[in-house]
Amino acid sequence: MKVTVDQDRCVASGQCVTAAMAVFDQRDEDGVVVLLDPNPSAELAEDVRNAAALCPVMAIMVEE
Repeated sequence: MKVTVDQDRCVASGQCVTAAMAVFDQRDEDGVVVLLDPNPSAELAEDVRNAAALCPVMAIMVEE
């Protein structure tokens, strides 16, 4: 699995962090998504897919 984020699209809703804390974080100054792990383990795959689905602006892309 490969994960990418579009920080320009991010609206800082934080849904990704709630869904997958091990993979996503937010910048302190503006809340924009920070990708912690672009190649998460298989055990995190479901959480990452959920985070992508919850993103209100579809700023998270997942390649299987």
